[in-house]
Amino acid sequence: MNTAVHWDIINPEGKFRVVVTKQLPGERWLQILTGAGCRVAMDTGENRLDAAAIEAAFGRRCDAAIGQLTEAWDSRLLRAFKKAGGRVYSNYAVGFNNVDITTATAYGIPVGNTPGVLTEATAEMAVALTFAAARRLGEAERYLRAGRFRGWLPSLFTGRRIGGKTLGIIGAGRIGEAYARMMVEGCKMNLLYYDIHPNRRLSETIARYAAYLKARGLPPVTCRRTATVEELLQQADVVSLHTVLDDNTHHLINAERLGLMKKNAVLINTSRGPVIDETALVHHLQTHPDFRAGLDVFENEPRLAPGLEMRGNAVLLPHIASATRWTREGMAVLAACNVAALISGYPVWNAADVSPFLTDDPPPAAPSIVNARDLQLPVYGTGDRSS
Repeated sequence: MNTAVHWDIINPEGKFRVVVTKQLPGERWLQILTGAGCRVAMDTGENRLDAAAIEAAFGRRCDAAIGQLTEAWDSRLLRAFKKAGGRVYSNYAVGFNNVDITTATAYGIPVGNTPGVLTEATAEMAVALTFAAARRLGEAERYLRAGRFRGWLPSLFTGRRIGGKTLGIIGAGRIGEAYARMMVEGCKMNLLYYDIHPNRRLSETIARYAAYLKARGLPPVTCRRTATVEELLQQADVVSLHTVLDDNTHHLINAERLGLMKKNAVLINTSRGPVIDETALVHHLQTHPDFRAGLDVFENEPRLAPGLEMRGNAVLLPHIASATRWTREGMAVLAACNVAALISGYPVWNAADVSPFLTDDPPPAAPSIVNARDLQLPVYGTGDRSS
């Protein structure tokens, strides 16, 4: 239960009632909502809200809500939201596995998300985790801060060299592609990727880079889509997870698949915590001291699997992969634009590029509604009813 919920009310005379379950960074998002005539109730407390607190915030009427990935917008909460008059919900995240999309669609509730602004920041953090894990930065820093450093030694915290090795990515969407390019182009790594869909743009980009290297007398890099996850795990020196979380990817990395990986492999996760069986990972880290992991997300956040915090061969971060000011403020703007557009009767944006919404004059459209097609919402600039 929440012991302290602090609601700030902005624009109390606004026509539309909007609940925002956690204070968001920046000011532009609030300007967008108040400019659309919204009365905003925003929780400014530090604790994560439970379903009861969110439902209480709806009161007798709530037109829209912006919520967090850490909240379960399940059938119960969506039913209460609909009963209060809920017309649009926007997730402050690119992922939406915390939302029961089927129920939302059945209730006629559009569900928004915030793609396009997290790509580079999250990919950069995956790169940072890769080097931190491979080069044992966490262990070395703790050693230094503990006052144990007595001077340079030839064997002090020797780690793995990344350049020229084999990189494996599972999930070759926007973030996976961006990370792969950073590692291949920066470290001359050969790429393996597993995805249910081929990423031709990524393959073509790596092929052009390989030709560039070859023309300069350097060994060309390679790119190949593997037929199975198992094939990728067996061959890759570094494995980075960039997949969605669903029934097919829950515990995608389990004890059996960890056993397929190289004994000194590096495993990175900036996607969703439950993609890894965390208990199995703790055991693998214990029994394979040369194995390394870099994790920004966890199976049961904010709790860690017992023993994980004690594993020196794991680099652990508190879910901050998208934590740049530009990214987090951009996410807030997109979430606000989703709400403001649909309560104003505007259509859904017609392109993957959402950068126009980050300007001072955003288009009169909702940047990203994940169930727009099923709800047959109108599309910006087309006049039809498909998306």
